[in-house]
Amino acid sequence: MAEKTHPTPPPTPAAAPAARPARRGRPPAFDRAEALAAATLLFWERGYEATSVSDLTAAMGIRPGSLYAAFGDKRTLFEEVVREYGNSPAGSFLGTALAEEPTARAAFARVLRETATVYADPAHPAGCLVISAATNVSVQDAEVQTRLRDLRNANLRIFEARLHTARQDGELPPDADPSALARYFATVIQGMSQQARDGATVDELARTAELALQVWPSP
Repeated sequence: MAEKTHPTPPPTPAAAPAARPARRGRPPAFDRAEALAAATLLFWERGYEATSVSDLTAAMGIRPGSLYAAFGDKRTLFEEVVREYGNSPAGSFLGTALAEEPTARAAFARVLRETATVYADPAHPAGCLVISAATNVSVQDAEVQTRLRDLRNANLRIFEARLHTARQDGELPPDADPSALARYFATVIQGMSQQARDGATVDELARTAELALQVWPSP
């Protein structure tokens, strides 16, 4: 009797290799916020034109490739610095004072007094970044200068609007000139920024602030 043969079972398929987890983008090897803060201090101290990419990478502790990957070019980085500065206590105290004080005179008194304190604070570069960072730039970087000038003019319009409201509310006499007053206070603030950069102390700037307030028209 013929011996029965059993069919050979098919080979067991090899187990598929375990799927690899999707590779994620390589995290930056530096703290972005700290690097941005370092760039802010450098631009604030030296100005836009005098600050080179090599200066920035040295201060930020990163390589040029990391700067470009994380922040874009020098101008794009500076634009981010200006935005962040505007949201910081040193860059937002004017708007805060105008929004919080119940009267225009109290608001401008606070603005001038805090200008003296902030602009001469030794914890950071003297003066105001928006006022001084792009006073002299090359032709190809004129947009940087225009951007900061627009920010300063925006503050001037805010001053003027608050003073117009003050005249309407009787805080200022009918013959007061809100436009001239706004420009006067803006000029004093810009001058205090330069004085701070030239070494003026908090006390010296505070005396300037009090003297400037003496021109406030009586209703």
